[in-house]
Order: sequence, then C-alpha cells, then structure tokens
Amino acid sequence: MGKLEGKVAVITGGSSGMALASAKRFVEEGAYVFITGRRQEQLDEALKTIGRNVTGVRGDAANLDDLDRLFDTVKREKGKIDILFASAGKGEPLPLGQITEEHFDAAFDLNVRGTLFTVQKALPLLSDGASIIMTGSNASAKGFPGFGVYAASKLALRSFARTWVNELKGRHIRVNLLVPGAVTSPMQEEVLSKEAREFFESLIPRGKMGQPEEIATVALFLASDDSSYVNGVELFVDGGMTAV
Repeated sequence: MGKLEGKVAVITGGSSGMALASAKRFVEEGAYVFITGRRQEQLDEALKTIGRNVTGVRGDAANLDDLDRLFDTVKREKGKIDILFASAGKGEPLPLGQITEEHFDAAFDLNVRGTLFTVQKALPLLSDGASIIMTGSNASAKGFPGFGVYAASKLALRSFARTWVNELKGRHIRVNLLVPGAVTSPMQEEVLSKEAREFFESLIPRGKMGQPEEIATVALFLASDDSSYVNGVELFVDGGMTAV
C-alpha cells in the first residue's frame, strides 16, 4: 500500500518541473491528483506523463475565477482534499533601479495573492488533518542580486505558514513551506541565463543542481503521515546552498 493510498491531492502549477514530478510521485503512492497549468498543451503532456488517477484543470492560480473552477471540479469529482500543494509561482530577475510596477505586480499576484486565495478557497474541501504545502525559495534567505521582488514574495509565504498553523490547529491541518534551491526546470530555463545557472550551480556544495524528482520525494514526506509531527516549518531542499 502506498503512503498516500486513498488520498486526494491538488497541485497548482502541476504541469511542469518540481510540481509535475510531485504529482507523478503522489499518484505512484496511491493518491488521486488534480493539477493545474496555464497552457493546455503543456497540461495535456503532463497528464500523459502521469498516466492515471489524475485530472487536469486549465487555469492561472492568480485568477480567482480559475481557482473557483478548479475547486468546483474537485468538489464535483471527489468532494474533498487531503493534500493541497500550492506550488504555482514564478519570478524573473530585475535589479533595484529597474523594477517596474508590472514586474512587482506579476510576482506578488501569483506568488502571494495566488497562494493565499488557493488555500482560502480550498478550506471548505480540506479534510481535518489535511496537509498544506507551499513552495518557497531559498532566494528569500540569501539576497541574490536581482531577485529582491521575487524573494520578498516568497518570504511572505513563511508568514502565512506560521499564522495558518495557529488558525487551523482546531482542525489539525498542518501547513509547511517547502523551500527549494536551484533546481533544473523549464521555468529556470526561461528566466536564467547560462551564466546565471553556472553561478548558482557553483554555490551548491555538491557542484550540481537539484532535479525535480529530488524535490518530489520531500513533497511526498510533507504530504504523508511520515511528517505527522512536522508543522509550520521551512524545509530547505537546496543541497546546502543556504547553509554555506
């Protein structure tokens, strides 16, 4: 029997990268998974990759109407959520002096506003004892040049986790922040130059970036009863980059 047998999971941004690897792993461990993605073609490919026990709902986590459609679908098909992985997020580097309103709004609308309303709109469907996981970033702990807005948006999630642990304790719902470092992914290919990728790789003690599957194993830990006594933490999964 898998570690998530009979569980229902929702993963936003689950059509690529770490979130897709997590969705695949959750299904392998017995869960039924709902994933979201903004591009239908990419979402269709993700569904093929996962193969079974999965529903894809096209949508943007920053769009509240799209979130309503997502949770209406979950309610209609399964009626509950045991694991909510609010993973949708993005951030492009831009240094102080060049930051625009559009740059700021894009980061905070998706990473902060989108995460907040993903969790809030899921509340009526969350089972008592459910696990909420959010995706942070070790950029919020390091001060990488150019990533100030992105880091600030991810740092807000730490505050959410601590507050929600207290607010949801009556329902025994756990809230944790999974904090990856540099991980090979399609989003990384979009926002980082070759030189930037080499720079980040040089900061990792083992000398190479993480793989999505390495993040998925930690997401599984936080989703399952293996982490039943883990609540309100920032779990860094960055190969030691933040530690050195």
